[in-house]
Amino acid sequence: MDKYVIHGGTALHGEVEISGAKNAAVAIIPAALLVEGVCRIENIPQISDTDMLLTILAELGARVSYINRTTIEIDCTDARYQDAPYDLMRKIRASYYLIGSMLGRFGSAKTTMPGGCNFGVRPIDQHIKGMTALGADVSVKNGFVYADALGGRLHGARIYLDKVSVGATMNIMIAAVLASGRTIIENAAREPHIVDLANFLNSMGADVRGAGTDTIKVNGVEKLHGGSYSIIPDQIEAGTYMVAAAATGGEVLVKNVIPKHLECISAKLRETGTIVQEYEDSVLVKGASNLRRVNVKTMPYPGFPTDMQPQMGALLCLANGTSVITEGIYDNRFKYVNELRKMGAEIQVDGRIAIIEGGRRLTGAPVMACDLRAGAAMVIAGMCAAGETQVEDIHFIERGYENFVGKLRALGADISLVSFPDEAETGSDKIIAFG
Repeated sequence: MDKYVIHGGTALHGEVEISGAKNAAVAIIPAALLVEGVCRIENIPQISDTDMLLTILAELGARVSYINRTTIEIDCTDARYQDAPYDLMRKIRASYYLIGSMLGRFGSAKTTMPGGCNFGVRPIDQHIKGMTALGADVSVKNGFVYADALGGRLHGARIYLDKVSVGATMNIMIAAVLASGRTIIENAAREPHIVDLANFLNSMGADVRGAGTDTIKVNGVEKLHGGSYSIIPDQIEAGTYMVAAAATGGEVLVKNVIPKHLECISAKLRETGTIVQEYEDSVLVKGASNLRRVNVKTMPYPGFPTDMQPQMGALLCLANGTSVITEGIYDNRFKYVNELRKMGAEIQVDGRIAIIEGGRRLTGAPVMACDLRAGAAMVIAGMCAAGETQVEDIHFIERGYENFVGKLRALGADISLVSFPDEAETGSDKIIAFG
């Protein structure tokens, strides 16, 4: 059993380089299935979600090769329709992007329901609504999603999303690229990774317009060709290190970022008294000696991202006064609160609202990573706590953070990846530490 072992009390100092955006990569990789030719994709994050998606494409007949650590080439020219590997697909949320890419490429799709982190219901009703409008017959049976394009090819349609959905917006974009005619997506999400997906598709010969606004227009084309594309930096990874620097009272230069994408995070950190200085492709974060309370409400972009809510919750445990977090996206994203309480935090939760009585001293404890971002929050809390914190279920964290331990250690954190014997093993208490 692998865990993170953290000894808190050290402020982070130094520089950290941000990897490619997870939420862009997990859509761009399935979208490569639409391309007949070689896609060269740069700035791929080295995380388990991208590894699994690349394995799924290989199972479908794609040729996948690494040029270097962050650059891959994908050739889906000889890809063929078949059932994708269930054991891989059920582990990741992004498996649903294969509905759009398989429908667009083959006219048929069979995928699992989305997996990944469990912090609430992940309905795909807006995905199904979009695919149905594009001319697909979609059904959900026994945990699988089945879809077939009537007549063998999707057709353009006007689609109004009943709620702003990043996943549905991206999935419909992917499916519509090779559909006949024009597709208009209204009430579309506007996140940076949606713009990145559109830019990737356009670089391969698609005609997608309006990404980044609430109306996206996709003019269908006959085929996509190969090309090169570099994924944008990860907004949430950058925000996590920004919050970590602020929480530990350190000073960190966060490099390889797009500061505009971080404005909602920077603004909240400044409210706490943290200094955030923006440069062309980096931000410098200097922690305050006394953090101030703030209220946070998560909203679709350009609002404060739900994927930064747990990390901010950990920081606000240290801030003087009472802070209120309102979760505006998911119904059940406060599971991590019980873990913070083990460390001495005083937090009350009522539905989508958490009230944090800050200024309490955190102490190390055994905690779990309930999901990807909650796991990052536990690590931040552990770095601020007195004593030792052990974080279990770190496979969630490794879904979305490249070399998390290595990057934090380079900033001075006392954190190690440690392999403990499974409880079933007896006669051994060997501990293997990885630097």
